[in-house]
Amino acid sequence: MRVLAGRSVRAFADGFVSLLLPIYLLRLGFSALAIGAIITSTLLGSALLTLALGGIAHRYSRRSMLLAACLLMAATGAGFALTRQYWLILVIAFVGTMNPSAGDVSVFLPLEHTVLAETVEPRRRTALFARYSLVGTLMAAMGTLAASIPDLVAAPFGISRVAAVQFTFWVYGALGLVALLLYRPLSTAVEAPSTAQAARPALGQSKHVVYSLAALFSIDAFGGGFFVQSLLALWLFQAFHLSVTTASSILFWSSVCSALSFLVAVPISERIGLINTMVFTHLPSNLFLILVPFAPNLATAIGLLLARNALSQMDVPTRTSYVMAVVTPEERPAAASITAVPRSLATAVSPILAGYLLTLSPFGWPLLIGGALKAMYDVLLLIKFRGVRAAEERRAASPGPLEMPGAGPPEGGRPREGQGGGTSR
Repeated sequence: MRVLAGRSVRAFADGFVSLLLPIYLLRLGFSALAIGAIITSTLLGSALLTLALGGIAHRYSRRSMLLAACLLMAATGAGFALTRQYWLILVIAFVGTMNPSAGDVSVFLPLEHTVLAETVEPRRRTALFARYSLVGTLMAAMGTLAASIPDLVAAPFGISRVAAVQFTFWVYGALGLVALLLYRPLSTAVEAPSTAQAARPALGQSKHVVYSLAALFSIDAFGGGFFVQSLLALWLFQAFHLSVTTASSILFWSSVCSALSFLVAVPISERIGLINTMVFTHLPSNLFLILVPFAPNLATAIGLLLARNALSQMDVPTRTSYVMAVVTPEERPAAASITAVPRSLATAVSPILAGYLLTLSPFGWPLLIGGALKAMYDVLLLIKFRGVRAAEERRAASPGPLEMPGAGPPEGGRPREGQGGGTSR
């Protein structure tokens, strides 16, 4: 599927820039606080753009918006490659698509989620999003591993390490054009079921559920922002004085562990439900994260990070599938954006705080604080939504609980195949 291929290309690009961006900025002479501000700028800009898109996406062609996003990605790569001025970098980071996180926090996310949800029946939705997350994580891991190439080729070719890293931003922009070529042949099957949606609000009957989820997701994202991949790499450099090659290897295997967890999430969610899978796999991973700063040596820290990543991402496909399940098809772009934007906004705030903490002490306070906040999110999510199930889970249960006001079935009764049918309590 072209969406999965496009996701793979973008993830590979995100993988190497998430590691090389802080290294590049360090070599330009910027402080950890200045780097945190740039990372915050990238996340904040992506959040605002995604929010704007969510309000208008139901009125326009999803294919056209994907193509426009690819052009913006190409322009972002060119912008980073052409300047070394701090304030210009800050502006380009804000308006562009650069992603310093191990996950996808860009404008592409709500568009791709909506397109995928339109093309699959409910019972296969979680498995499809698991594959989407799997290919993204594996390719991001390959990109992280490729981040060592600039240092390896700099000396043989007689170029500076800064120039070698700067060239990779041209590669990032070129991969945006590759994604454009992949998305361009998408058919009308990816568009909304009905074209008569322009006059309707982007989010209607499901807004209470969506806003509640968005508020909870923002707590999780705020905690995650304390250790986005760029900052995790920075902490590893400071705490253990690692080389780029060693750091990229650690992050590569961490991503591989995360990728394997996506496959495990599908059978677990079918057995215990989407919400339970999200919570009871996420809590232990956050406990491992909290222990990382107390690791007495690098080997112990790596072991804890790998254990954390083996569990931490099972909530990604289940969370995406759950959001798509609890709204009507017409509301999916807005729901995807509204639940993604608070995550991006919350993630955008914490990197600058984490950067400040790292200037004060090499101790991993960002990891400790981030893990505690994410654990708090798990508990609140379970309390709020433990009795709320996706439509396919409700149909599988007998007898079913009462209908929850959220995304009810279309007029005329039973939900159509491939559509969200609301949730139950």
